[in-house]
Amino acid sequence: MTGTTPRAPRPASDSALTLPRYLREPADRRTPLDYAGYKSTGLRAPLRTPVDLPHRLTEVTGPVLGEDLVTAADADLTLREGGEAQGQRIIVYGRVLDSDGRPVPHALVEVWQANAAGRYRHVVDNWPAPLDPYFDGLGRVVTDDLGRYEFTTIKPGAYPWGNHHNAWRPAHIHFSLFGQAFTQRLVTQMYFPDDPLFGQDPIFNSMPTTARHRAVSRFDLERTQPNWALAFQWDIVLRGRDQTPFETDDDGDVA
Repeated sequence: MTGTTPRAPRPASDSALTLPRYLREPADRRTPLDYAGYKSTGLRAPLRTPVDLPHRLTEVTGPVLGEDLVTAADADLTLREGGEAQGQRIIVYGRVLDSDGRPVPHALVEVWQANAAGRYRHVVDNWPAPLDPYFDGLGRVVTDDLGRYEFTTIKPGAYPWGNHHNAWRPAHIHFSLFGQAFTQRLVTQMYFPDDPLFGQDPIFNSMPTTARHRAVSRFDLERTQPNWALAFQWDIVLRGRDQTPFETDDDGDVA
């Protein structure tokens, strides 16, 4: 669930299984499901107030992802199909943390993004920007015991979209986190510092003003690899006061 805070479990007997429940965050901490500036939310936002449901065994167990299914090559988006992607190489790294600042180990972190020209390799993305035959924009990694992840990729370009007149999306990378239970899938976007398109982007501006900075990565000169790649740090906080702004389940689209 997105925007939730764990409720302390009730005492259980030795023979009972206590399952967690979650409460929705206050409205001022959540990105609204229906935001006037982001037109498509009016077509897919729920018309009724969501109802909190108790988590049962199927929601709090599994899935078994299998670490052997995720390889080191999956974390390098710049080398695909026998060639090398075009654009500015960057290293994106950080930690996945819980609401108490503790690392979340063995979480699957997946990314997808546009190429350096701002185009996705996707059937519905047909604006006249070049496709890179050596860049598919997809990557994944499993966090280590300290909750750390790292990708090597290409800095994505901005691209137009039809939300409003002369609308352009700021450069961003989509993130999907899949934890140790079926309910622990969260989707968000990472932005880059000082992007000139922030002011007119309704997705970025739908976030509460106090939370927007948590969606923006930090340039890290010390982690830059000389003559090779710039570095950006972005920590993902799953819940609590410093929670990273997350999208709704329906927002993981091409935009």
